[in-house]
Amino acid sequence: MTSVDVIEARADQRSAIANMMQLYIHDFSEQWAGQARGELNESGLFEDYPLDPYWSKPDHIPLLIRAGGALAGFVLVDAHAHSGLTLDRSVAEFFVVRKHRRGGVGAAAARAVFMRWPGQWEAAVARRNLGALAFWRRVVAETPGVTAVEELDVSTDGWNGPILRFCFGCHP
Repeated sequence: MTSVDVIEARADQRSAIANMMQLYIHDFSEQWAGQARGELNESGLFEDYPLDPYWSKPDHIPLLIRAGGALAGFVLVDAHAHSGLTLDRSVAEFFVVRKHRRGGVGAAAARAVFMRWPGQWEAAVARRNLGALAFWRRVVAETPGVTAVEELDVSTDGWNGPILRFCFGCHP
């Protein structure tokens, strides 16, 4: 497998995440079939994702994924608990471009993020996103140092789907 690096995105790299967010939303839009959300605007773009907090709030962390030196995706980390339970970090958004999928880049990037910020984590997955659910179940199960794994099924006004909660680097 090619080398995978995860680096904190600088403010001048915001446009790279904004541009990849269009690809991410395109991939994700199939989850919104039959709903009003996820339509293109008259310029042929999806609605902008609110990225400002990732450069203004200390608990929001924008990350770039590189595979073999090439830009390959992004991770947005924050401290929002979809479960309502205590946590240290949450995977807010996670994207790997199609070229680099299914080769271990996503798993390596996720592990790099967990290693950099040990603690209680959540990865909330939209109910229809079965591919992402399989990915997160596998990554969490196969990551050394992960303990206290639980999967919650949440259906509220604020979230609809499974939430994987786990602790990386925690000591019993």
